[in-house]
Amino acid sequence: MYLAAVESKATYAEIKKYVAEHNDGMKVSSLNIAQVKRKCGLELAENFNLPKSEDVGNHSV
Repeated sequence: MYLAAVESKATYAEIKKYVAEHNDGMKVSSLNIAQVKRKCGLELAENFNLPKSEDVGNHSV
């Protein structure tokens, strides 16, 4: 069966719903999904929580 690139990508909400329906209501976090995607070499969602400047988080004393 052929799936277009857009059709083959599931959202995190869709993945959570699928897991719950097929595993007796088991809940997974977005972190769990991202870890599995990384382990399998799948594309991750874009991170929209990026710092506004490059210096953020660099707190050296």
